[in-house]
Amino acid sequence: MRRLGPAALAIAGTLALAGCADSDAGGDGGSGGQAELAVGSAYMPQPVSEEMAAGFLTVTNNGGAADELTSVSSDIAGRVTVHETTGGAMREVKSLKIPAHGRLVLKTGGDHLMFEQLKRKPKEGQTVSVELRFAHSDPVEVEMPVKAATYTPTTGH
Repeated sequence: MRRLGPAALAIAGTLALAGCADSDAGGDGGSGGQAELAVGSAYMPQPVSEEMAAGFLTVTNNGGAADELTSVSSDIAGRVTVHETTGGAMREVKSLKIPAHGRLVLKTGGDHLMFEQLKRKPKEGQTVSVELRFAHSDPVEVEMPVKAATYTPTTGH
């Protein structure tokens, strides 16, 4: 019985990779393709305020069409807003672009998510559930780990 689990996982992994390879090949030969979004490097520094928190992540688009992050929601906040930082000044925006074959990087000192009207203050080691919504793609659920308030990622974002 123990061998069946890992074997089944190996087969499923192989099939998933084969499926990705097929869809990539089909997308490149199509008429412009569509966005193929993946989310990674998500985290929230432990909030220092009782009312607000920030969130960071990277959305990678491996598809042939651009998309936009249009809204975000989370059960820990009354409201989650998308902010753009330009010239050191941040402002709320309706959406952020995700270029075809490109990335949207939300990082400290740059574009980011703001969790407002916190219903609870998440602590380091916990996770926060977030739903990202896009102009053209299906919503994506993300589990965002809560890191130390002073956390600095080593991956450059």
